[in-house]
Amino acid sequence: MAETFLLEIVTPARKLLSREVEEVSAPALMGEIGVLAGHAPMLTTLNPGVISYKKGSESGSLAVGRGYAEVLADKTTILVDTAELDSEIDAETARQSLAKSEDALKNLTPDDPGYQDALDAYDLAQARIRIKERHKG
Repeated sequence: MAETFLLEIVTPARKLLSREVEEVSAPALMGEIGVLAGHAPMLTTLNPGVISYKKGSESGSLAVGRGYAEVLADKTTILVDTAELDSEIDAETARQSLAKSEDALKNLTPDDPGYQDALDAYDLAQARIRIKERHKG
């Protein structure tokens, strides 16, 4: 049996997940990161996207907004502004949000004040859609 560590995912409103896992992947600022038990300590910024975790043959994923991850050898804590399980995501609402953010991005440049919010909304909508597609049937 592989070594495990505690994964906690927390939003301002609730603790969404607290479980022992073998591995986690998360959308860090400079690209996807992977974490295993015994990982060197680090703190990183997270972009909106998909967090996946695995223990044995069981796996799961969540759509998350912007936040931070604190990685320790025996625990990873993820603090994000929003997080949703597959069962909490409505595919149609996610598609509407994607279309709305795409339209907003067409009219904004990276220098515009609302650009980053629109980009985050776009990335989060894409993550929600990927999760719903991954868990079909």
